[in-house]
Amino acid sequence: MSIVGKVESLWRYPVKSMRGEELDEAFAGFSGIYGDRLFAFKSSASPKGFPYFTAREQTKLLQYRPRFRYPDKAARPINLSEAESMGANPVSANPSELVVDVKTPDGRTLAIDDPALTTMVRADIDEKHQLTLMRSERAMTDCRPFSMFSLQSARQLAEETGTPMDKRRFRANVYVDLTSAQGFAENDFVGRSLRIGPKAVVTILERDPRCMMITLDPDTGEKTPAILKKVAQAHDGMAGVYGAVIVEGMLHKGDSVELLEPI
Repeated sequence: MSIVGKVESLWRYPVKSMRGEELDEAFAGFSGIYGDRLFAFKSSASPKGFPYFTAREQTKLLQYRPRFRYPDKAARPINLSEAESMGANPVSANPSELVVDVKTPDGRTLAIDDPALTTMVRADIDEKHQLTLMRSERAMTDCRPFSMFSLQSARQLAEETGTPMDKRRFRANVYVDLTSAQGFAENDFVGRSLRIGPKAVVTILERDPRCMMITLDPDTGEKTPAILKKVAQAHDGMAGVYGAVIVEGMLHKGDSVELLEPI
């Protein structure tokens, strides 16, 4: 095995398409990062295969700040130590302990299930979007339960587009600082496994196909179409990678990232 980088930062998104939160540590489980994309809004106007209402339809969603009401309960599975000692799968906290509150763009704080929040979210959009709140124990990600993006890829895209590149545009769970100075080096991990920290192992399954979400400024929602255009033209429409957790475990900021030898 060889060390190929380190964890620069860890992120989860309690509500799909709303602003993410940076974490010092996170539990990587088979179903994704604990507490990630736990909630989402379903739109009656969205396709059945992708029913979510996202910042593609309402860019202001990015200005909503979700936080868990009881952060200690949302940090990791409640029986993690016991489960690890028994070789068993850990369990999530009770749904009543994984409540999310959302700070709205106008400064109010509303519970995720407050009808006033749903009304606010769908303001100023086509009436065809009738919204329903969804909750799932499994992260409601677009493709795979784990996403990773390198700082080097962000820097390369900044150079290619002549645009300052906030890594948060890419909404990854794990941002890595790779030993390779070259952008998009994470592409070489597809089909390989990485150990992150002392225990967690992730198999990288595929490159991450990108959509207009990366054109949106993570603070303002302002669009920069040149970013998606460059990703499409120079990188086959892909940026970052998706993976699946093979061995569950805690991740920490600063953890080493090791490329494992094929079995």
